[in-house]
Amino acid sequence: MVSLPVSKDSATLGDFVGLLRLRKALVFLVLGIVVLTTLGVTALLPKWYLSTAKIRVEKPESEVKLFQAQNSAYYDPYFIQDQFEIIQSEKIIYPVIEDLGLNAIFSKLNDGRTMSSGDSYQYLLHSMLRVESRRSTSLIELNVYARDVALAAAIANDIARVYSENRINLAMSGQSEGLTKLRQELDKQEQAVVSQRDRVEKLRKELDISGVDLTQRYTDMDIETLRQMQNSLIALRVDAIGRKTRWERFRSIPIADRRNLVNSELIQDTNIQNLLQAYLISDQNVTKLMARLGSAHPDLIAAIENSAKIQQQLDNQLRGYESSLEMAYKESDARVTELERQLAQAKVDQILSARERMRPFEEATTKLDDEQRLLTTLKLTLRQREIDFTVPKKTIEILNTAEPAKFASKPNWALNILFAVVFGAILGIGTAVLLEYFDTSFRNVADVESKLNLPVLGVIPFMREPGALHDPSSPEGEPYRVLQTNLNLALRAGQPSVLVVLSSGPGEGKSTTLRQLALCMAAAGEKVLLVDSDVRRPTQHKLAEVARDPGLTDIVLNKVAWTDAVKRDKSGLLDFLPAGSGANNVTLSLLYVSKLRELVAEFKQRYDKILFDSPPIIGVSDASVLASIADGTVLLIQHRRNPESMVQRARQIIEGLKVPIIGVVLNQVPTGTGEDYGYYTNNYSYYSHETETAKPAGKAGSGRGPERLDLEEKPKRKG
Repeated sequence: MVSLPVSKDSATLGDFVGLLRLRKALVFLVLGIVVLTTLGVTALLPKWYLSTAKIRVEKPESEVKLFQAQNSAYYDPYFIQDQFEIIQSEKIIYPVIEDLGLNAIFSKLNDGRTMSSGDSYQYLLHSMLRVESRRSTSLIELNVYARDVALAAAIANDIARVYSENRINLAMSGQSEGLTKLRQELDKQEQAVVSQRDRVEKLRKELDISGVDLTQRYTDMDIETLRQMQNSLIALRVDAIGRKTRWERFRSIPIADRRNLVNSELIQDTNIQNLLQAYLISDQNVTKLMARLGSAHPDLIAAIENSAKIQQQLDNQLRGYESSLEMAYKESDARVTELERQLAQAKVDQILSARERMRPFEEATTKLDDEQRLLTTLKLTLRQREIDFTVPKKTIEILNTAEPAKFASKPNWALNILFAVVFGAILGIGTAVLLEYFDTSFRNVADVESKLNLPVLGVIPFMREPGALHDPSSPEGEPYRVLQTNLNLALRAGQPSVLVVLSSGPGEGKSTTLRQLALCMAAAGEKVLLVDSDVRRPTQHKLAEVARDPGLTDIVLNKVAWTDAVKRDKSGLLDFLPAGSGANNVTLSLLYVSKLRELVAEFKQRYDKILFDSPPIIGVSDASVLASIADGTVLLIQHRRNPESMVQRARQIIEGLKVPIIGVVLNQVPTGTGEDYGYYTNNYSYYSHETETAKPAGKAGSGRGPERLDLEEKPKRKG
């Protein structure tokens, strides 16, 4: 028989499929345990209900900027990320906790433990609230899980309400501050106009020029130059006021709140915006790691340190931005001062001219006109901002009201069962592969032949009731007929043979296999004697349905002649010698070797084949004694029962007795395993089917075998 060697190193997909077939009971057992455990745990888990409130958030107009146009809102992903953080901040959640009395509710849910607002905030944030957003939209979903359906809807709606009010108040407060600052500048400008008008009137009286037209413009070149300088001075003053307003407004904002202004139009610095994005990403990473890692975990510590470093860089950039605003304001103010100095110098020079007397009055009149124009500009700007302020601006919209859920969202039965099936299958297959990896038993025919260096004489497939197969001509008897043929080819033709069938351990099916082999030999025309020499635990008398005594033990004790102890098997094909009486407590030790040899010599005079059913070779001395009187031994190995080391030890014991091992019989090999055993078992089934169709009408037990073509030469019987 030829077989392809298969080892762990050369395993193929077919080997893997065969392994699953072989271990399918284990795989399904593990899968069933995992699925049933998951179902039980899922049934015991508390039910959580989901309520969702949807809101649409638009980026609001930036803060009021003097003399600059206001741009409309647009989609900004950084702004949406900011809103995620704001919704989950204490500023929004704490009012919700207070409004709904969540401290008392959460205390009941946590076995009566007193819950502070901070504890309730952490519980709500980590166990109940999930904020999500659809890609490339301004829609934000507030998902709230709770064990009480009404509580989930109430929390979702209250968070949406508090957040909406907060956004509206923030937008209104920003515009209100801008309007307040603008009104303050307007009041200052009105005072400046009144003061300048009083100065003009005073000069009018001092110079006695009450009849002079105050609106008169001189065409003199020096006066025109002074007018141009005065106009430039007005423009620089307006610019300085705007820069000062922006600097003072930014300086009044706390450092911790300045990060919220980066994405608005107040700060358009690219480096600061990039640092803010990096800070948001690092902060989200810290939040994710805190949810699944301990506070001392190196990854969490590194993430927190990285976030703090980026935050420090961002705050430094914002401080630098404040310094740049201050420098811009001071630079503009310096320009105003310098132009005032130059204008004053020009005025001094003008006073020295011929029209020196009228120049102070003209300058005062010109300055009065400038102050009045600035006052008019401020009034128009303030009026425009007041109109814009009264127009409602919807930067947030609540799209729906969260409703109590009709069904529980957690636990998710479908997801849990799917996970259990996948995990159970992986665990079952992994367990099977692990057992296969550590299984040191023989895996296939080639493995047996290569490691034991012995030929495989037969492969006996797995049979649920092998003891009931007493008809050697049945299809199920084909493996035993193959074994019989291989044994006859291995033994010397024409001479009687004494064979001992051994196994390394008990329970490997040795007795059943030996009986079937004996029936096949007898059906082929040989005269066979089956001896039950397992005197400690005999089983052959049960299979043959005869009495246990008298038998072998009675013979070696000279209580009965062997001819009186031998019985005809119920099949009528062979003779059978039972183990004998168990009351004698006899073992086949070396004391009875001579007697056994005499018996064997007499058996050979009457039979072609003498088959001894031996106890296991390891741990029982009887097997060694029987092997020493035999012409040859057959080692029986049950499929995947004993480890390789045990079988190797059995082989070494037999070889130490100087008794030839004819070959190996593989027993109880399951079909469909994908291993090379299947080559033999499949062929048995195929040819057995043909044999069954051509089977003669005769039945076993008739005293003669079925008609068949026998190519072997019958050994000459002696006696």
